[in-house]
Amino acid sequence: MIQLFKKTNFDFVGKRKSFFAVSSILILISIFSIFFHKGLNFGIDFTGGTLVQLKFNQLISLGDIRSALLKNGINCELQDFPQQHSVIIRIKKGTDEGIAKKIQQILSTEIQNNPFELERTEYVGPTIGKHLINQAFFALFWSFVGIIVYVAFRFKSGIWGVAGVVALIHDVFITIGLFSVINKEISITVIAALLTLAGYSINDTIVIFDRMRENIRLYRKETLYQLINRSVNETLSRTIITSLTVFLVLLSLFFLGGEVIHDFSLALLFGIVIGSYSTIFVAAPIVYEWEIKKTGSRKL
Repeated sequence: MIQLFKKTNFDFVGKRKSFFAVSSILILISIFSIFFHKGLNFGIDFTGGTLVQLKFNQLISLGDIRSALLKNGINCELQDFPQQHSVIIRIKKGTDEGIAKKIQQILSTEIQNNPFELERTEYVGPTIGKHLINQAFFALFWSFVGIIVYVAFRFKSGIWGVAGVVALIHDVFITIGLFSVINKEISITVIAALLTLAGYSINDTIVIFDRMRENIRLYRKETLYQLINRSVNETLSRTIITSLTVFLVLLSLFFLGGEVIHDFSLALLFGIVIGSYSTIFVAAPIVYEWEIKKTGSRKL
């Protein structure tokens, strides 16, 4: 097995309060941003709206389309596919099914030298959008419950599952916070990325928990403080190599994957960094804090 570091001896547990403070700051920034933007910027999958995709004969500037639509009172979001000469036009809630025809009429009049054809049109009503929001949150909630039950069963203690899920929620929430800070849209694709991140993050955490469980049996005379530090140090090389290889793949997707999966790769790219951080600095120290509170000791 490739080893990035031969042997490390970092005191992760001793520095836990500093890392808890870093996590708290990131969470507070996320909360502040969500309040500042008056909620998350949900896509038309959730808010309801209309999507129109047009294929032009020649390459067209998004600025020309935006100007033509704004001139006629239509505020929209645009996404282009230069190689196909296609443009996706998204109009959020407050629209109706007739908006697609109106957009085509406006562009036919305003951009006469570049004909186009309609590739697709989709309309999502506000009721369906609300239903999708509920379904997305249910998907996240029940995945967390399932993880707690599974990890508690596997490690014969609920605290391991709770610590893993707290770290997981930490990763997902801060990633959502990033989307709020840069005012990026939360679409179905981003929700898929968050669920993927949840699976990756808990798997990374379980590896360290597994090593802790093994070391508890092997080093019975060591304190919990020493056991956690030993376990995190022993798996540090594996954690960083795994995260780095995934990060490089996602970096390629981010720059070369095109607009369609841009937000998906952004969510995972940032989530992998935060997930690796929480795996090393947050998850295991939570178990330590729990045991200290439970026994009333100052140090274990």
